[in-house]
Amino acid sequence: MEDISDGKLYTAEDMVRAGCGDCAGCSACCRGMGDSLVLDPLDVYRLNIEGKVGLNELFSRYLDFHVEDGLILPHMKMTEACGFLDENGRCQVHPFRPGICRLFPLGRFYENGGFRYFLQVNECKKKNRSKGKVKHFLDTPDLPRYEKYVADWHYFLLDAQKGIRAMGDQGRAKAANLYLLNRFFLTPYDGNREFYGQFYERLEEARARWEEL
Repeated sequence: MEDISDGKLYTAEDMVRAGCGDCAGCSACCRGMGDSLVLDPLDVYRLNIEGKVGLNELFSRYLDFHVEDGLILPHMKMTEACGFLDENGRCQVHPFRPGICRLFPLGRFYENGGFRYFLQVNECKKKNRSKGKVKHFLDTPDLPRYEKYVADWHYFLLDAQKGIRAMGDQGRAKAANLYLLNRFFLTPYDGNREFYGQFYERLEEARARWEEL
């Protein structure tokens, strides 16, 4: 943490110098990031339901999969640049952008079932960044509920990783991964219902089925 941050941990109400001036003239963080921009179920929901990008198009054109500590998870496909950038280097889905894009150049430090934020000091090329509250910078509706969801998803994935490692059987591990992918990412969400209720229904089901897997 000392090498990558300013040594502080922040809450949503704290002030942080992370404002990038709407990234005017810059799209560096949308290029050459490899498979590091991992998405969660809400990211896919936003792009699919709010951004009106069909799931087939989303997973064939814009997203890819890779193994993250034993789990197969989707990430932004970025051989050179994010596919959502236009010819001027501006994001075409900015209102529906993934949470990790909203977060940058902040990161999350998870502890005690929750998390706090930290500022990545070497990642953003923007100099003389402006100061503002973390919650305003994140630009996320119903932030307390979103933060609870982020923590619940993170710690569920940690449990899933431990469970898959404990299986010791490649066939069972593959079946578990495919179940999680299908249940949380590939099965369409209902656009007429809010996301969180649907997510927690799936999370409860996944926890109940985990022993069977």
